[in-house]
Amino acid sequence: MKTHFRTHSCNCLSISHIGQSVTLSGFVHRIRDHGGLLFVDLRDHYGITQCVLEETSGPLFDQVSRLFDETVVSISGSVVRRPEGTDNDKMQTGQVEVSIKEIQILSSPSSNLLPVQINVENDFPEETRLTYRYLDLRRENMHKNVVLRSKIISYIRSQMINQGFLEIQTPILTSSSPEGARDYLVPSRVHPGKFYALPQAPQQFKQLLMVSGFDKYFQIAPCFRDEDARADRSPGEFYQLDFEMSFVSQEDVFVAIEPVIYNTFNEFSDKDSVITQYPFPRITYSDSMLHYGNDKPDLRNPLIIQDVSDIFETANFSAFKGKIVRSINVPGALAKPRSFFDRINDWAKEIDLPGIGYISLGDEGEFKGPIAKFLNTDELSEIANKNSMRNGDVVFFICSEDAEKISGIVRKKLGTEMDLIEKNAYKFCWIVDYPMFEKDEETGQIVFSHNPFSMPQGGMEALNSKDPLEIKAYQYDIVCNGVELSSGAIRNHIPEIMYRAFEIAGYDKSVVDNRFKGMISAFKCGAPPHGGCAPGIDRIVMLLAKTENIREVIAFPFTQKAEDLLMGAPAEVSPEQLKELHISVLPKGKR
Repeated sequence: MKTHFRTHSCNCLSISHIGQSVTLSGFVHRIRDHGGLLFVDLRDHYGITQCVLEETSGPLFDQVSRLFDETVVSISGSVVRRPEGTDNDKMQTGQVEVSIKEIQILSSPSSNLLPVQINVENDFPEETRLTYRYLDLRRENMHKNVVLRSKIISYIRSQMINQGFLEIQTPILTSSSPEGARDYLVPSRVHPGKFYALPQAPQQFKQLLMVSGFDKYFQIAPCFRDEDARADRSPGEFYQLDFEMSFVSQEDVFVAIEPVIYNTFNEFSDKDSVITQYPFPRITYSDSMLHYGNDKPDLRNPLIIQDVSDIFETANFSAFKGKIVRSINVPGALAKPRSFFDRINDWAKEIDLPGIGYISLGDEGEFKGPIAKFLNTDELSEIANKNSMRNGDVVFFICSEDAEKISGIVRKKLGTEMDLIEKNAYKFCWIVDYPMFEKDEETGQIVFSHNPFSMPQGGMEALNSKDPLEIKAYQYDIVCNGVELSSGAIRNHIPEIMYRAFEIAGYDKSVVDNRFKGMISAFKCGAPPHGGCAPGIDRIVMLLAKTENIREVIAFPFTQKAEDLLMGAPAEVSPEQLKELHISVLPKGKR
């Protein structure tokens, strides 16, 4: 067995090493036969070095010529200058190569054709990639993403420590809590019939740390939620930069985290990237829903939605009368051919709209379009003023019972079709003033809309005197390019206010005392005002890696069905294990 596998890694040889005897170890990335010369591109974690064998026969030639891609080898030889005109400026080692004198096979694949090819850019089915994730992670982009993730986490950690935050780990096995998603439950062997829950977030524990007097806490926290996958959300588990601070207002939290977010994106994005300078814009929840059609606005898109329902109340256009109508002004759209408008109208029918009407403002100040003839001069002028129309602009109209959501979809479509989305930019904003409560669409009951532990704006007086649906909370989200990076809040640290808030949401005092026993008891011993936030690590890396799927930045993710194809999880367990846990499994289909 070889005792010294390498003197150098595969990224560090340069012309300064010419003449030196070296040993490299790694994976055979590619073998090339150039008529009398055998080239072996050797790859390790750090990079690639070209190795060359000039022999055309003999034992060493036979050994090298029979290598498979991805064979694990150790190569010894001397560093030589590449022949004139063959430098490769795309490789860190592109000026030199290693003349092979000895090769040792450390491990060889059983087949020349692996289920995931490493040295090609081909797409493979996601099921194949996740089943053979150890091969997928050898591919350049995936390898870079995992390295990027590690560097980002390390950088964020240093940023937090430099601000005086203390890194503290909170429990993984805890109690079930209504955080908004299903818990992953863990049965207790020593307490039959009882269950632990994996934390959806370290919410209660980080608040308890503030009560304990630690003042500034953070951790790169694993969180577990039994929820469906999306492109920007991994089922099962995810990681967040979880932090909490004592004696702070909402603005203090913003001031603490904005430099961390900005500096991280500035450090790891392309050098010509445009990044929102802090302080980041603050947009109220109600304004975001109105003007962007959601609470995750992509500010790279300059289009703004307006409410023009009142204008159509008196207009001679029955299709819009008495209904919710939104408008979107698209600058310069009048220059588009008729086919553009037909294509948008056809697309609108695909999303269950009857169509999208519009008016245009010509170079001479004349209004045209399918809806213009139904509006008088004053109504047209009012629409133009409300949408800041200029000559050459077109205002599109959305009329729907779900106009708020649909207009956001239309805004995105128009911005994309008009190529208005700013390139290579990271646009941040805070969404603030979330409703404390909302009405459950199915039951009609008042429920918490965001985070049950948030402080209502106006405190006890607001809870006692206002319509619950009008109460705002000190809750906030940070959004980048239409992706929610984080949610946070100033916490409700007063027991009486907490009891009252939960009462409005249908929980009596005994439920609060039982389900949040630790926290409510702690608050009764005196608690500082506190608040925090929890930016998602996976989403930050996803944005910086410029990938649209979060599984591309997680080393070993679940599938969309919450399965680990590599390790075979979830899996059945033995009857003995179930018996030990006092659990029986119902036959499939029975409840």
